[in-house]
Amino acid sequence: MPLYEHTFMVRQDLSNAQVDALTEQFKSVIEAGGGSVAKTEYWGVKPLAYRIKKNRKAHFTLFNLDTPPAAVAEMERQMALSEDVVRFLTIRVDHLEDGPSAMMRRGRDRDDRGGRDDRFGRDRGDRGDRGDRGDRGDRGDRGDRGDRGDRGGRSRAPREESKSEGGE
Repeated sequence: MPLYEHTFMVRQDLSNAQVDALTEQFKSVIEAGGGSVAKTEYWGVKPLAYRIKKNRKAHFTLFNLDTPPAAVAEMERQMALSEDVVRFLTIRVDHLEDGPSAMMRRGRDRDDRGGRDDRFGRDRGDRGDRGDRGDRGDRGDRGDRGDRGDRGGRSRAPREESKSEGGE
């Protein structure tokens, strides 16, 4: 049978018990269609990138499915009819992951890497003495701008010497 990863989002105002009831309902649809749910992960309430059906947050749940396509189609049909389901996505995969998904691993990986990591989990490397920037000169004196008052823009009034050069 084909393998699928299915993720769905449920409205934020539902309780955890209601989310569990919906999860069990969709599992029973898969099992009634002759398939099986290999793994279920509840990812919690997460903020959405933009408002969807007047919701700014949603409960996220992942299914790993080993099921015929007809059972997936029936589950998606029931999700589309449900007012509690905000969005869903089903992807056919070649094999299912054995361990936790990337969303569940995310918090633990940061501690295992060591070193200084920024908020996206990338190592920033040794920043050193910043000698690769070159000499930036004396930054305390700002007299090189003249009387313009801004950083390199033209002054509003033309200079006197430009009038005398062009006036001949």
